[in-house]
Amino acid sequence: MRTISMEQEINPWESQAARFDLAAQKLNLDEGLWKILRYPAREIIVHIPVQMDDGRIEVFTGFRVQHSIARGPSKGGIRYAPDVTLDEVRALASWMTWKCAVVNIPFGGAKGGVICDPKKLSMGEIERITRRYTAELVEFIGPEKDIPAPDVGTNEQTMAWIMDTYSMHTRQTCTAVVTGKPVTMGGSRGRREATGRGVMIIANESLKKLGMNIEDTRVIVQGFGNVGSNAAKLMHDTGYKIIGVGEWNGGLFNAKGIDIEKLLEHQQRNGTIVGFAGAEARATADLLTSDCELLIPAATENQITSQNAERIKAKVLIEGANGPTTAAADDILADKKVFVVPDILANAGGVTASYFEWVQDRQGYFWKESVVNEQLEHIMVSSFEDVVRYAETHNVNNRIAAYMLAIDRVQFTIRQRGIYA
Repeated sequence: MRTISMEQEINPWESQAARFDLAAQKLNLDEGLWKILRYPAREIIVHIPVQMDDGRIEVFTGFRVQHSIARGPSKGGIRYAPDVTLDEVRALASWMTWKCAVVNIPFGGAKGGVICDPKKLSMGEIERITRRYTAELVEFIGPEKDIPAPDVGTNEQTMAWIMDTYSMHTRQTCTAVVTGKPVTMGGSRGRREATGRGVMIIANESLKKLGMNIEDTRVIVQGFGNVGSNAAKLMHDTGYKIIGVGEWNGGLFNAKGIDIEKLLEHQQRNGTIVGFAGAEARATADLLTSDCELLIPAATENQITSQNAERIKAKVLIEGANGPTTAAADDILADKKVFVVPDILANAGGVTASYFEWVQDRQGYFWKESVVNEQLEHIMVSSFEDVVRYAETHNVNNRIAAYMLAIDRVQFTIRQRGIYA
């Protein structure tokens, strides 16, 4: 195995490319198709002037990367964070292509981001950034082109502003341009919980596969945002024992189990999980390597690396976040026989429900939440079975199997369509 620096290990683009190259090699992918799929189709950088509340003008840098439109319009979230980079957005766009292909929905991958710190901005400033960013991208996004969604630092309100700005420019209300909108303006019931629900469905299937019981499974969840909190709540209600919850500013541990309902109330009241009386404080980094059966990293990239993978004690690792495990850590976890369910399968519940939202918007007919959840479960279970079967057939781990399955589906479509010249 080639030696890589820590900087290379935690570069999301390098990490994505390493997995892609290995899967493509095992597939004996045609060299021309390898070149097409390894790089994004389009990368857009915008520098947007925004008037701040105090009257000064600030210029923010935004990105939108469209990796593939072979199987349908590109699809992917928009994140607002101070550390957004083009390499990160490129990697996330590629992951979206593979994620959509793994769950077999008719989208390609895209991702967007703006370098800013939403925690330090007023609602008015975030709205102006959002509207100007959208205006710069009007000709590149749309229901048949590229459909954004929420990600880190963005939410339903951000999507409402994007939808409104796009609609103002096209002179007609166009709800299908984004997903993850409020239900009152074309959002889908069940969308908010969908990524966390998908994580729970995958957890259930993993335990069945490994002959484990829900009641005997201790769970640690890292990240208590949309994905982590919904996964924790749904799993707690199903009978899992959630013994640890970690956030960027501190973690909690209780060997007897944490009452997630009460923790959510505490978080709602105080804006943080820190100080919750029902558990003792523990550093989030220590939680990752604490004793448990099931570990769910649901925060950001590069949480499990060559530095801490050896100390992971969980039997099952389900990636609620995008890219939480580096390629170097994968090899260590494989040696330890940890059952890893990769991000491009484990957290695909969000994009699957986004697909349902897009379908409903285009039909103008909206489903009951029970129908959304039923369809979501069907797709997640089928996709889990496809990936595990692929892993066993090709004698590879679940991650490489998921990549191989996804790449195979995308390259097959490109071959069918042919290369336009």
